[in-house]
Amino acid sequence: MLEFRHVNVSCGSVPVLNDISAVFQTGRITTVIGPNGCGKTTLLQCLNGSSKVTSGSILLDGTDYLALPLKERARRLSFLPQVRTIIPALPVRTLVEHGRFPHLGFSRRKSRKDTMIVERTMEFTHVSPYAAQFADTLSGGIRQRAFFAMTLAQDCDHIVLDEPTTYLDLNGQRAFTDMIQQLKDQGRTIILVLHDLGQALRISDTLVVMRDRKIAATATPRECLRQHIIEEVFDVRIKEFSDEEGCYYFFY
Repeated sequence: MLEFRHVNVSCGSVPVLNDISAVFQTGRITTVIGPNGCGKTTLLQCLNGSSKVTSGSILLDGTDYLALPLKERARRLSFLPQVRTIIPALPVRTLVEHGRFPHLGFSRRKSRKDTMIVERTMEFTHVSPYAAQFADTLSGGIRQRAFFAMTLAQDCDHIVLDEPTTYLDLNGQRAFTDMIQQLKDQGRTIILVLHDLGQALRISDTLVVMRDRKIAATATPRECLRQHIIEEVFDVRIKEFSDEEGCYYFFY
């Protein structure tokens, strides 16, 4: 279980997040949603050090996460950021292998296990056909899958993904949904930020709803709909439709 306890984040002397408390349950899919600028990415970036926690604590399975060495953090929690400003000119296989670095010794010599994990992850994310192609030459969607593969190659029980469906077409988004469900079935804890509210409602066990850099609600999708939380926070109306294949949502 990952838990934020009264976390405060500042940029210089300017408070950014104040008194944030949230629990991300083990083996569940939890999605953080909220309007632009509400603090979703800042919240997750507390986990990779891009956001500076000025007070409060973050616990991972009861351990003080922020007190762990960076390499140990990377063995226990993998993080795919929303934006990468630098795309390395590396073959996809080499890029994915970077996910194994937290598990390697000083020589960074890969074991048979490391190689097997890299191959398995590339197959899982459907990037094996691009193994020899350089990442900076890929389309945005395929490149996103390659970075997702690198994230999964860390082989962590906790996986944090900030806007992972960016650049993905409809088929890519469906494939991503299937992959997330398979990871959950493996017992992984999945933490997402999504802007697609319909997708968040369909795939999540729990929603953490943010507004004005605070937690507005934490509840199941069904409870959020019942209490009209999403309609209030996003200033929208929601219509729900269902058939034998599931539920669908129209926002207006």
